[in-house]
Amino acid sequence: MAKGIEMREAHFPGRAPIDAYGNGGFRFADMSHRGSVLMLPSGVYAWDMVEGDPLVIAKFQRILQEAHEIEVLLVGTGREIRPLPADLKAVLKAANISSDPMNTGAAVRTYNVMLAESRAVAAALIAV
Repeated sequence: MAKGIEMREAHFPGRAPIDAYGNGGFRFADMSHRGSVLMLPSGVYAWDMVEGDPLVIAKFQRILQEAHEIEVLLVGTGREIRPLPADLKAVLKAANISSDPMNTGAAVRTYNVMLAESRAVAAALIAV
């Protein structure tokens, strides 16, 4: 018997450079995703964030779960750079993750370079 449509959490199981960004999403691995993304060692995940949302620890839990594989976290904060709240920086630092907020375009470019260098990098990218 046929099942109805099965909705699964958006996830790409692997590391991939970002080919393009803008218009509210990202292109990578011959696919596109509308909305924000987490680029992690375990893969690419949809991230429930929009420009202007508060940068709270709860939104970074998946990153903290993979902290043992991440040295640098690039945070693309949208069109404008926003500083990370002190409590979030402290939690990331306690997990041995160096964090660097920047606008999303700069974060995409930096992520691609660091990924090509086989660095232990992750990115949390708010769509623009």
